[in-house]
Amino acid sequence: MRGRSRTNWWGVVLEAPDGAALARFYASLFGWPIAKQDADGAAIAVPSTSSYLAFQSAPDYVPPVWPAAEGRQQMMMHIDIAVDDLAAAVADAVGLGAILAGFQPQEDVRVLLDPAGHPFCLYFDHELD
Repeated sequence: MRGRSRTNWWGVVLEAPDGAALARFYASLFGWPIAKQDADGAAIAVPSTSSYLAFQSAPDYVPPVWPAAEGRQQMMMHIDIAVDDLAAAVADAVGLGAILAGFQPQEDVRVLLDPAGHPFCLYFDHELD
């Protein structure tokens, strides 16, 4: 693309009531460093890439519902995370502040809600079988 920066940085930004707090949650969940933080939020760097996951503070943020419900805020995207031990990964995420969703559509996937209410999925990595 014309005009791209020489750093090739690109990322995804999630809104939350407190962007910095949500960045700390995901930094702890992934074990990745917080690369930038300011009054509007923070970003965590994906190691050995030019990618980041950022979190922007949005005072009027409305969390999505899971599962989707007509007339309610819809999920725009979610994060999938491959794990080797589903039960241990769920326990770790819950210990960091995630909530296990009541509706679980698959046996080898667990849907959780982060502290701002964004759904994310932990799934057993069958590639390792």
